[in-house]
Amino acid sequence: MPELSSLHFLEENYVGLQDSLSDPLVYSDPEMFAQKSRELKKITPLYEQYCLCLQLEKEKKEARLLMEESDDPELQILAKEQFVFAETELETAMEKLQILLLPEDPDDDKNIIVEIRGGTGGEEAALFAAALYRMYGMYADKCGLKTELLESNETELGGYKVISFLVSGERAFGRLKYEGGVHRVQRVPETENQGRIHTSAVTVAVLPEAAEVEVAIDPSDLQIDTFRSGGAGGQHINKTDSAVRITHLPTGTVVECQDERSQHKNKEKALKVLRARLLAAEKEAKSKELAENRRIQVGSGDRSERIRTYNFPQNRLTDHRIGLTLYKLESVMNGELEELLSALATAERTARLKEQNLSK
Repeated sequence: MPELSSLHFLEENYVGLQDSLSDPLVYSDPEMFAQKSRELKKITPLYEQYCLCLQLEKEKKEARLLMEESDDPELQILAKEQFVFAETELETAMEKLQILLLPEDPDDDKNIIVEIRGGTGGEEAALFAAALYRMYGMYADKCGLKTELLESNETELGGYKVISFLVSGERAFGRLKYEGGVHRVQRVPETENQGRIHTSAVTVAVLPEAAEVEVAIDPSDLQIDTFRSGGAGGQHINKTDSAVRITHLPTGTVVECQDERSQHKNKEKALKVLRARLLAAEKEAKSKELAENRRIQVGSGDRSERIRTYNFPQNRLTDHRIGLTLYKLESVMNGELEELLSALATAERTARLKEQNLSK
């Protein structure tokens, strides 16, 4: 547990950032002003928690002093009650402060590529993949994030065998990194007339966008094929060979993009997805090495892990990693993910803190 006296730099940083936003040199530079504003926004929760701890520590000291110096029995009883209350609250507040002091994932500020694939359940799984795509799109809109379609394979009924899209904006990966894994749905399918509840599954992968400097790809390692766009049909389907398939020969990774009319744009998007997949595979390999010594369950990103169940008849969502159940499935499917994602983030940081303390 950190000593509060060693954290005075938090106030210095907070006050310094506030002052810098009033500096004409900073105010007149939009890029610098935006950067300082982001830094202030990031440090504010930590600074506020630090101030709360200082206040509770002060109340605890004042209550102890009153207990020691007062001759009034009733006042001593009140002081003792205040001391116990402040001590308990301070312990809780310090634990939260310690969690906030944990270093952030360096990928948290990155844009992400989300891939949704229909699994067990055929057409019903494809329809649920479309529902999840809608859910993440609505959540992104609420958070001021932007989405861009990268790849899709639509079915006749409007579902998706696979769909991938880019989410860009502030803390895109930090917000959605816990979504990777198997999402199970229990509902009466739109394709079912008998009213029977079916169970289907969809796989979600969340990949931080990789810059070219992070993943160097040798052009000689790529096999690039062009073909005519296909899909469920309709006028949007191209009549030229604008679709692109890229195969990374060393790993066998294959990426297809056909949603743009331009072959160049499809190739650009396919390379973006390929870089993200190669970076994710590299990190997954490193994680498996670390897993021999330790494993943090929340946010492990294991695509084979069943992380969540969506039960439509009961309007229930259950996240199996943290044992959280919410009876507000309709709201969640409309993009109200904040309560769920916040609980996952807290659980992950708490697990990291526990691991850190055990390793000391």
